[in-house]
Parts: sequence; structure tokens; C-alpha cells
Amino acid sequence: MTPYREILRLHSQGISQRSIAASCNCSRNTVARTIEKASEHKLTAPLPKEFTDEKLGELFYPKKPPTQSNRRMPDYAYVHKELARNGVTLSLLWTEYCAECRQCSDVPFKYTQFCYYYREYIKKNKATMHICRKPGEIMEVDWAGDTAKVTDSTIGKELPAYIFVAVLPYSQYAYVEAFHKQDQEAWISAHVNAYKFFGGVTRILVCDNLRTGVDRVSKSEVVINRTYQELSEHYGTAVIPARVRRPQDKSSVEAAVGNVSTWIIAALRKQTFFSLNELNQAMREKLREFNNKPFQKKQGSRRSEFLENEKNYLLPLPATPYELASWKIATVMFNSHICVDKQNYSVPFEYIKQKVDVRMTKSTIEVFYGGNRICSHPRLHGRSNQYSTVSEHMPENQQKYVEWTPERFISWAQRIGENTTVVTKHLLSYHKVPQQGYKTCMALLKLGDKYSVTRLEAACKKALFYTSTPSFKNIQTILANGQDKLPDEPVRKTPSVEYSFTRGADYYDRRG
Repeated sequence: MTPYREILRLHSQGISQRSIAASCNCSRNTVARTIEKASEHKLTAPLPKEFTDEKLGELFYPKKPPTQSNRRMPDYAYVHKELARNGVTLSLLWTEYCAECRQCSDVPFKYTQFCYYYREYIKKNKATMHICRKPGEIMEVDWAGDTAKVTDSTIGKELPAYIFVAVLPYSQYAYVEAFHKQDQEAWISAHVNAYKFFGGVTRILVCDNLRTGVDRVSKSEVVINRTYQELSEHYGTAVIPARVRRPQDKSSVEAAVGNVSTWIIAALRKQTFFSLNELNQAMREKLREFNNKPFQKKQGSRRSEFLENEKNYLLPLPATPYELASWKIATVMFNSHICVDKQNYSVPFEYIKQKVDVRMTKSTIEVFYGGNRICSHPRLHGRSNQYSTVSEHMPENQQKYVEWTPERFISWAQRIGENTTVVTKHLLSYHKVPQQGYKTCMALLKLGDKYSVTRLEAACKKALFYTSTPSFKNIQTILANGQDKLPDEPVRKTPSVEYSFTRGADYYDRRG
């Protein structure tokens, strides 16, 4: 602001314009124009107090009345409402506005003036711009820094409960849930429950760079965790992690974490919970109060804002919720099977000795090679070493072995000899389920191809001489060392009574 009063005061004292300019820190032209304007309005120092610098400026340089423009003024109430829609920008609305003006033979504003008048509309109406926060567009998620407490009734010790927080930035509608761990299962379950709570899915999911969500972050790329990526594909959303050490990228959930710590976690600090279900029930009650609490600076609450202006913009939920899956790498064995959690599942024989990706859920095992699913099986539960075999997966010369039965192995052993039959029956009866002994029996009979059936029969006889419960390893060792070719050892006789040392009752009779 130009110090008009000070310039006129110094001028009335006869000080030169150059000195006045140096004292008031302004140009000599400004001093000359001020003196000229005061002379035109017949003003001399000292001036009355009501003549402030602002009033003098308005008197010397009155604002020109706005000129009437022949350009059509846009409907900025409509513009402001449309900006809340997903994908709508000022540039798009200006293009539509220009098309309407051409149809009506009106002259439109240029884009810069269009945006300028919109900013003026925002200031006058105290409206909030929704360009960065569109309804149903983003869900931000994070773990709260503060933890709740759950008391273990068996040991009387307090255990931490970690709080998951999800928030919709447009309405600030929030969801919270407590978990014992911050692992992959808890992370995925929390997202599934959050989408169910909101009744829909947002188009973008913003998370932190935690290990359960992001595998690797670099300047050039972001690698999303495979399970987390499956979740986003199932719900049709896009995962966009926040930048490293940039909490402003998820400012809404950061603010919600602070509010949750105050209005939910701190509010329940004096209560004792003996299970996670009890804690979550109490948190749901506090969450309902939190979402229904009125805003301080505008009408409504988080819940009313969500129901009225955001819920209809959410994407619909899929027909079934996402089922948590884990991945591992397995190698296809020579019998065209892979072993997953001590259970065996068949794979097409073309992939023998290849490494495959295995996707495991509670009900299904899926096998992938090169990103393509090559087979799937119902997941086996219960005792270990069970088999789920599809006959088409086996080579043609081995498909007949899929129909293996105990009787078939016994019949095969009977062609070799009596001792081999006894050993085969023992190997089949050794396991609770005969199928568990099929591999061993097959390996035993294959020894006949390697060493001859005569030697196999002799080895079985030798093994039965030493023990009534021989193993495959015993017989294999006998054949490898050639012990089956040695003559049979004489039968060991028990020592006779004549040479035994037996103390009778007289020996212990001390009465004599």
C-alpha cells in the first residue's frame, strides 16, 4: 500500500520529492502523481483521520465499472456439481460449454477466464472443490500406530491387538477392525471385510509400502505382492501405493488413524476384553458413533455424506468374496505328481522335472506353468501322503498303474516266489492305508528287473531269516552286497538244560 498520508505530510513541510521518495521507499513518479491527485481533489495536510491510505487510494484511483460482456456466463453451480463425478475435469466441462455456446450462437469464454470465474464462484459460495476427492474413487488403508489390548484368560497376560483402518476420502466414512497379527492373512481379510462394510468397491486402492502389500519399490517400478494383486483383480480395483516416506499421499487415512486412536482406542482403554470378538464388537459400537458424529464446519455426518453422495458411485461387489490364497513353487516328480503340504496331486506328464507355481486355497489346489493354469484339484485334508490323481495326466504306458490294487501287487509277487509274496503282504499291511505302500511294493518288484527274480526271491528269504518284518531297505542292501548268494546259516539252537546254570529252591534255602 502506498503511504499517501505520509507523502502529503512531508510535502506540506517543503521537503523535496526526491527526499520524500527515499523516505517513503517509493518512486519519484509515485510521489509526483500523489501530489497531483491531492491538488485535483483540493486536499492539503494535515488530513482528517478518516482519510486513510486505503480511502485515499480509492479516491485517487477509483475502480472502473465492469464492462458488459457479450460472452455467455457458464452455470457454475452445474460445473461444481459435475466435477464431483469420476473422470470429469474443468477442461471437459469447458469443451461442453463451448459446444453449447456454438449451438446457441453465443460467444464462449476462453479456458483461462472459464477457470478464473469458477475460482471466484468457489470463493463467494464457500464451496469445496472435489477435483482431488471424487466419490467412490479412492479407498485409503493403513495400520494404526496405537494398539488395543486383549487379555488372555488362561495366563492373565495382555496381548496387543493391531487395528486396521480404511477410509473413503470423499465422505471420510471409516472402517476399523482388530487383528492379533499384521500378517498376509489379516491384511487380506481386513480388505474383504472393509469392502463388505462399505457395500461396494472403489476404483483405486491406496496403501502404504508394507511387505504384505508391496514386494519391491524402486524409482522405475512398483511390484505388488502377488496375493494382493489377485485381490485387486478380483474386486476390479487398482492398487497405487503411496510414495516412500510421503504420508501426504494418503492424508485421509493418516487423519482417520488419529481420530480412531482418540475416539475408539482411547475411549475403550478402561475396558477389559478377553477375546478379539469382544474387542471388535465394542469397536463397532464406537465406530457407529464416530461415523454418525456431526461435522464441525458443515452439515451432516460421515455416514450421511456417504449414503447421500458416495455410495451410489461405488463399483458393485463381486458375486463371491475373495478367498485368501498362498503361493509356492513345486517340482513335478517322476510319477507326474507334486507334493504340497504332504499331499500329492497329479500334473500332466509333459511337465515332469519342471518347476510350477502352486496356488493354494482352503478348498482348491491350482497349478500354473508360465502363467497358464495346467490343472486343478480339490484340496486334500486329513492324513498325510494322500493322492489326487487324474488318469489323463499319466503317460499312456503308466496309466494302467493308476488302477493299482493290493491284489494286483500280491498276484505279481506270487509269480516270483513264496518269500517275495510274504514280504509284499507285509509292506502293504504295514501302513494304515494300503495305498501308502504302493510305491514301496513297486520299488521292490522293480528289483527283480535289476537283479533277476531268482535273486530277489533269495534276498527275501534271507531277510525273513533275520526278521519277520523286513523293509525294502533290508532287501536292497542284501542284493547290493550279494548276501543272497551266500549259503544259508545253520539254524541257531537253544542251549540244552544239561549245560545250563539253574539254581533250584535248595540253593536259596538258608534254614540249613
